[in-house]
Amino acid sequence: MESEHRPSPLPVGGATRVVGIVGDPVAHSRSPRMHNAAFSALGLDWVYVPFHVPPGDLPAAVAGLKALGARGFNVTVPHKEAVVPLLDDVSPAAGAIGAVNTVVVADGRLVGHNTDGEGFSVALHGAHRFRAERSRALVLGAGGSARAVCDQLAREGIPAIRISNRTEAKARDLAAHLARHHPGCEVKVLAWSPLDHRAAINWAELIVNTTTVGLKPGDPSPINTNGISPGHIVVDLVYGPETALLRECRAVRARCLDGLPMLLHQGALAFTLWTGEAAPLEVMRAALEAP
Repeated sequence: MESEHRPSPLPVGGATRVVGIVGDPVAHSRSPRMHNAAFSALGLDWVYVPFHVPPGDLPAAVAGLKALGARGFNVTVPHKEAVVPLLDDVSPAAGAIGAVNTVVVADGRLVGHNTDGEGFSVALHGAHRFRAERSRALVLGAGGSARAVCDQLAREGIPAIRISNRTEAKARDLAAHLARHHPGCEVKVLAWSPLDHRAAINWAELIVNTTTVGLKPGDPSPINTNGISPGHIVVDLVYGPETALLRECRAVRARCLDGLPMLLHQGALAFTLWTGEAAPLEVMRAALEAP
């Protein structure tokens, strides 16, 4: 049987190096299965653990992970921005984004990185023919993932982005941040309204949902999908069962992509930051796609 050929995880012991993920919620995350499969495949005495951390507990959790000797951790919603002031340093890329999704603990220092943008780019270009310099994007949401996506698109030369978020002030903060770091990209904020969304759908070629709408079974699409056509690329960073957004967009033959490929590629980059080893991509992919 296939399972007989899979490498067995090493038993957890005193020398086991610990990494993990902090978020709220975190029970749905497939990162533990992906990373633990990779550690087993390479024979590394490491373990990856999910940590459910409500927002008010984030400072204590970060300090605790450092004190306990963790080698690093991933950061997911809603902590990607809030974790930044708790760290000793951030990489230039994370500083430009204003959010962190990967922390490396080395020599007693917490150093933040962001692998989301590059992971998004590899996933998008691997799935669809996409040229940023010839496209325009509508981004839904303004949190840490939206920051990474917008920054990456601007780096690739996209001329214009529209950002829509339920809390408009947060979208304006992100737009101002992008204007400082990428003055050549036109960034405008839209109200969270069906009328503005419909106009932006007609205007954009790429639509990216970075919100958590779709994470819960039965969630509706975050936007009315009228106007989406086969000419659109629609990316939903939520992964798992197909979201209402992607289901509706596939029905009109739009080119769709869920969040699993981005999770894979950002995770592979984080794996290398922690271990110094090349990530076993196919092992990680198989672990993510397993039922």
